[in-house]
Amino acid sequence: MNRCICPSFLLLSGLAALVGCAPKPAQEEQKAFMLSDTMMHRIRLDSTVMQPVRSELTLVGKVVADENRVIKVFPLVGGNVEDVKVELGDYVRKGQTLASIRSGEVADIERQGIQAQSDLLLAEKNLRVAQDMFETKLVSQREVVAAQKEVEKAQAEANRVKEVAHIYGLGKTSIYTVKAPLDGYVIEKNVNRGMQLRSDNADNLFTIGQISEVWVLANVNESDIGRVRIGMDASIQTLSYPDQLFKGQVDKIYTVLDPGTKAMTVRIRLANTGLKLRPEMHATVTLRYEDGGKLATVPAGSVIFDQSKHFVMVFKSRSDIETREVNVLKTIGDIAYIKTGLRPGERVISQNQLLVYDAIND
Repeated sequence: MNRCICPSFLLLSGLAALVGCAPKPAQEEQKAFMLSDTMMHRIRLDSTVMQPVRSELTLVGKVVADENRVIKVFPLVGGNVEDVKVELGDYVRKGQTLASIRSGEVADIERQGIQAQSDLLLAEKNLRVAQDMFETKLVSQREVVAAQKEVEKAQAEANRVKEVAHIYGLGKTSIYTVKAPLDGYVIEKNVNRGMQLRSDNADNLFTIGQISEVWVLANVNESDIGRVRIGMDASIQTLSYPDQLFKGQVDKIYTVLDPGTKAMTVRIRLANTGLKLRPEMHATVTLRYEDGGKLATVPAGSVIFDQSKHFVMVFKSRSDIETREVNVLKTIGDIAYIKTGLRPGERVISQNQLLVYDAIND
């Protein structure tokens, strides 16, 4: 008996066979992110630590020499300035000649010295004569005592003139020599060769100062006075060295306010290593003080700002790195204070974190 096979049935069977023999598409395996050895060497890890919350106070100030190490040099006589040996900024040694002044007053002191010595010699001679005559009963004891008084008077005058000459540093000429009173730098110069100086001149010729330690005087606004205290750490920046921070401490608070600006002055003392800080330099002073309480902190450079949010890359292992949103209270210097999002001890990527952030989130 012949079986009839329907053509449509044969067509369906063929299609089924073709489908059954066709290769199945391979499923793609999703590969987990893992830092390479190269990236591990390029990143830096820092731990989240709890720190007291601090704030900053930025002040404007200037560098000045330590007043306890500065001496103003005044002329003790008037006259004509014959020579000036130093310039502004020169380093001088104690006793070094700064300038020479030809003075009539010096010549008069020299004349007084000669006269005083002459009067002393004459008084001593008269005393010897009186003593000899007293022995021969030609004069009385009273005349010997009077001669002795004249010697004492002449001696006192000679000593006075000698002391004046010593104070002035005078020699046997009419030249008055201005000398450095201490080792230091010439930080002020108000004299030139050929100047005429009056005897009543009230202006200093030089200012000599030691600047191995300097002061920075800064103005504090009236609203910020309550935040400043002695002993506060201070960071100083200058226009001359914008990339360098100089460290010091507040060691004096001037209680009197400037009547014009209503600002109070504070003084920061700091070592002047390398003598980079010079008097009258402009300075920006940053004072840090505690607000109270503690928060988790991370390096400010570890925080990523993207899409109006802050993120950090929390590192657990090479294959387990989490992009975590955090709530940043504020950033002070190189420290970021985190209100929420991190726990103490968690490690974050603080160098090349943007590369990791882009690799994970793109």
